[in-house]
Amino acid sequence: MKTRLLSLSLLVLLAASQSVAQTVYDVNDCIKTGLDRNYSLLITRNSESISNNNHTIGNAGYLPTLDLNGRHSGTLNDIRTNLGDTSETFTNDVHNTTSTGSLSLGLTLFDGFSVQTTYRKLGELKKLGSLNTQLAIENLVADIVSAYYNYIQQVKLLDNLRYAVSLSRERLRIDEDRYLLGSSSKLQVLQSRVYLNADSSRLSKQFETVHATQVRLNELMAVEDLNGRFITRDTTIDIGQALLFEKLLEETLVKNISLQIASANRAVSEYDYKLAKSRSYPYLTASTGYNYNYNTFSNSSSRNQQTNGLNYGLTLGFNIFDGFNQRRSINNSSIDLQTRELRYLEMEQGVKADLITIYSAYINYLRLIELERQNLSTATENLSIAMERYKLGSLSGIDLREVQKSLLDARESLLSVQYLTKLSEISLNLISGRILEYYK
Repeated sequence: MKTRLLSLSLLVLLAASQSVAQTVYDVNDCIKTGLDRNYSLLITRNSESISNNNHTIGNAGYLPTLDLNGRHSGTLNDIRTNLGDTSETFTNDVHNTTSTGSLSLGLTLFDGFSVQTTYRKLGELKKLGSLNTQLAIENLVADIVSAYYNYIQQVKLLDNLRYAVSLSRERLRIDEDRYLLGSSSKLQVLQSRVYLNADSSRLSKQFETVHATQVRLNELMAVEDLNGRFITRDTTIDIGQALLFEKLLEETLVKNISLQIASANRAVSEYDYKLAKSRSYPYLTASTGYNYNYNTFSNSSSRNQQTNGLNYGLTLGFNIFDGFNQRRSINNSSIDLQTRELRYLEMEQGVKADLITIYSAYINYLRLIELERQNLSTATENLSIAMERYKLGSLSGIDLREVQKSLLDARESLLSVQYLTKLSEISLNLISGRILEYYK
């Protein structure tokens, strides 16, 4: 009775899940949704926008500065004056005011090429922002594709466990019929029920695993309903044509985003070094402006005074000594440049090592797929023979269970190898800059 109730509950759960309207996704739909809505990617794109906004000639120092300011002030004093004949005079509430206004224009004519270098550095930082966005896009696509095929794998494992339950249920039916006919013992029936309960329990747990993979994919796509159910248009893990190592290596050295970011960071360090050296040059600035002053006097022969006019000037300067700070800055910039070069070489070596390691596993998984398919074919045929022998009573229950387990393990093993092959394929395409080929 417990076995039948458990089986019935699983059927109800399955029917309920299928009765809900479900969205149909293919891998392209998932990628498109994720690229439009993923929060981490949107944050990275905002950072890129800031880098783009900073790349202006004004931020580099090419453009002049223009300032306008005005001020009104006043004084209210009591004045006491001692005269030469020992007499004194007192003046109360002496109120004087001053109103000023100025318009100032300044321009750097020469600053050791720092303006030009700063503009190029800002351009490199803009490029770096774009590369960081590209890296985020490629990583997101890789995560979505991996999660998509993981969901397919978990659904196939669910189907495998459903098949296991159906085999165990058929075995229980055979044993119950034998028991009623007196050709089997009660022990055999009980053991068959134990097997059915165990398989049903695994099936129930797999439902939760499938649901968890759905939630993960929904999270990557940033859909509003993270608990939303969907089904995939693909029902198998598709393995593309075998990748060639030489082609992957060639594309990796050119298209790998991590290497491009390391190269951009190296270029930024080169500009920092040039900026540090630019302080060794003299600087020349020009300025001009218009000034207006208006003064009022409450106790003077002049009631007010107004002055206005233009001013201009050139400033030439050169730092002679700053406590060796300039030399220290140049040395540190040179060391940082060397560090960036070493990091690039380290990154290049690491990328090559990852490519070699993953490709080796990829080729091995491709070979294993063929072996696992042969194993599955053999296990399927073996089960068919075993079931016939079990019905005739020439095979024990333990032996039948072992044959059933061999078939289920063969199915799971093939699914596992196919998924690992797909993960290797995704990783190789990510390293070589080809990951966006999944998005068509």
